Parts: sequence; C-alpha cells; structure tokens
Amino acid sequence: MAYRNILVLGGTGFIGSHIIAKLVDSECRVTVPTRREGHATHLLLLPAVEDVIVANIHDDATLDRLMHGQDAVINLVGILHGKPGPAGTRYGPEFAKAHVELPRRVVAACARNGIRRYLHMSALGASPDGPSMYQRSKGDGEAAAMSQPEVATTIFRPSVVFGDNDHFLNMFASLQRMLPLMLLAGADAKFQPVYVEDVARAFVAALRDNRTIGKIYELAGPKVYTLRELVRMAGEYSGHRRPVVGMPDAFARLQAFFLEHLPGGPLMSRDNLDSMTVDNVRRSALADELGIQWTPIEAIAPHYLRAKARHTAAAA
Repeated sequence: MAYRNILVLGGTGFIGSHIIAKLVDSECRVTVPTRREGHATHLLLLPAVEDVIVANIHDDATLDRLMHGQDAVINLVGILHGKPGPAGTRYGPEFAKAHVELPRRVVAACARNGIRRYLHMSALGASPDGPSMYQRSKGDGEAAAMSQPEVATTIFRPSVVFGDNDHFLNMFASLQRMLPLMLLAGADAKFQPVYVEDVARAFVAALRDNRTIGKIYELAGPKVYTLRELVRMAGEYSGHRRPVVGMPDAFARLQAFFLEHLPGGPLMSRDNLDSMTVDNVRRSALADELGIQWTPIEAIAPHYLRAKARHTAAAA
C-alpha cells in the first residue's frame, strides 16, 4: 500500500476500531488521537497501532503535530445529536464544530503539511438542503472536505451500520428485552444497513486505488428495510420479539422531545425524525473498484444478537 503511515481521527469508536484493524492487517502504522486515553485501550492490543495520543484535534497546532510523518488522514468524527443554533441558522454549534469546522481544519492541515490523501466519513442522505440539522451539516462537511484542491479526497456515505457492538440493532434488542411493546417513531422510514466490516474494507480499498480519488461512495447493504422490519428483526434474533406499534407523527415528535432530555444522552431526537423523512437508501451504483461483496444483515446479526442475549441472561 502506497500510504503506510495513517492518522485516524475518531478511530476509537465502533466503526473506527474495525477500520484500524483492517489497516493493521494491511501492514499500515496507525496513529490514533483521543480525548481520553481510556477510550482507546482496546486499540493498544493491535501491534501496528504506533501511538494512542491524548489530543485536542480541534486545535490547528495540535493537528500539525499529529500529521508529522503521516502519509494519509482518515476522519471518522461525527455526532448524531446536537442542539439547534440561534434563529436563522441551519444547525447548531455542536454539528458545526464536528461536521464542518473539523474537516475544514483537517484538510487545511493536510495541505500545510504536505499530506496528499484524505478519506472522509459522511453519511447517506448528507445534503446542504437536507431536512435535518444532521444532514445539512454533513452536506456542508463534504464541501469542507473537498476545499483544498491539492489534497486528494474520497468521501464515504454509509447507511446505518450494523455489526457486533453496534448502537442500532443492539439498542432495539435491549429495549425489547425490557419493554412489553415497542412504540416506534418513524416506523415506515426506509434504511439499507451496511455491515461494519464492509465499510472498513471500502476505506482500505480506497487507499489502495487512486481511481477513488475525488469520488463520493454511498455504502449500503444488498437490501432495503423499513425501520419496523429492522426492529422486529432485532427482537426476533435476540429472543425478545415484541409487538411494534407505529406512532402518528405528532405523538412521535412528542416522544422524541422527551427522549432528547434523558440522562446520559438522547435515544431519539426530533432532528432524527427529520432525517427519517428522507429514505436512507443508496441512489447511485456501487463502484467496481471497491471490489466488495456486500453482506446481508441476515448473515451476521443473528449471531451477535443471540450471543449478547445469552451473555445478558447469564449475567442476570
């Protein structure tokens, strides 16, 4: 691989851990900054993770130091929830900082430090004119990621990502373990879930193939589902299938309002509901250069959801 030394921003989470493992398998040396060292202890077991560094990646001088000696940068930083901004603004400061200002800082730092390759994580549905703050900020972030002509950028837009320890199917399985029925907002919204290992393969393939430069890839699995179908699937595979009742829009927004204010962070927000007014499905053909056979959810989800259910039952 032409790019051996890789800086991965946002690499300590669910998707990042899989991408880093694939990079290590490709004999790359990986540097991972983190806000807290404890968030990255699982990565220290990988032999080619050279450094896990506590750093503020929103600081230009820090980015310059982190980029010393690197060949490429991968940015996976993203948030699902954020507060609205002042009246007349398209999204709030949290979305602006994570999704727009950071990629602009990162590609500017790449240009200053002679790093010519940048991979950027966006999201399916990203658009400056999207119905939600999340989608609008992701759309503006893509423009920021492409703002330095001398930096060769590739952008990925995954649908909802599934896999062991995901925050999607596991959440719905856990809720059905605790609740007698599921009152579901956005029950008819459509998704095209993509396996986390396929997302990781796409990132590594892009580093190997310069035909991916300047392109935007929509990453999605082989089948489209409604949210209702996915929730039922999570319940069935975990052994706790419950009745799923779709909620009218007015009640869904009221529910989301209360869920926004739960301790420990929201399970659902009104902005999430706005995102679900647009189907989260792939609209462009998959490029042959990625060389990926996309994994169906039925081939993977039953195994980890059943294992998680058994582990939970044993611990009870």
